[in-house]
Amino acid sequence: MEIDWGWIGEHVPDLTDRGVIHLRLSLLPVVFGLVISLPLGVLCRRFGWLYPPTLTIANVLYAIPSLALYMVFIQYTGVNASTVMIPLTLYSLSVLVPNVVDGLGSVPDPVRQAATAMGFGTLRRLVQVELPIAVPVVIAGVRVASVSSISLVSVGQLIGQGGLGYDIIRGFQLDFPTQILAGSLLIIVLALVVDAILVLVQRLLTPWARARGRTA
Repeated sequence: MEIDWGWIGEHVPDLTDRGVIHLRLSLLPVVFGLVISLPLGVLCRRFGWLYPPTLTIANVLYAIPSLALYMVFIQYTGVNASTVMIPLTLYSLSVLVPNVVDGLGSVPDPVRQAATAMGFGTLRRLVQVELPIAVPVVIAGVRVASVSSISLVSVGQLIGQGGLGYDIIRGFQLDFPTQILAGSLLIIVLALVVDAILVLVQRLLTPWARARGRTA
């Protein structure tokens, strides 16, 4: 396959703009999903009966094809960014909610008991003890949700809101492999960069893990 490097050079600004749009469309749903998943995960952890139906609903939503969800929401939100971001937010719940629950479940009972003995209330123990310990598991879920969202955004171009998905679809329409390759590679690069940043964030939020690694 012959690559037209001249076309790529001429369209760097356009590819950059669409890359920024792609990031916004893909990462905001993960942020919204995390905001929903944290309190929902805490409730599921505290009230065990709530977890199975919550997880079932999240998995059922994830099983619905993205294009079908776009078509449903387009009737209410119109052709705009919200039509793409709302389904992606719902998709992220199937990954984030279980990871929040598992992260909180990874906190040893002696740690909780020690915090309670030191006078920590329920909220303070959650914020200062349980959530920090749960960070590695939660961030692992955020990494999966982010990479998945960056990939799924491309489908949104079928309704005119797809960021770099424009280059993939336009390349197919024009039978122009260079544009397809450019859009696809940039999506992969964005996913790798976001994943690396999240790994760095995890390291910054868990300094004790780095200290333990150096000791070992």
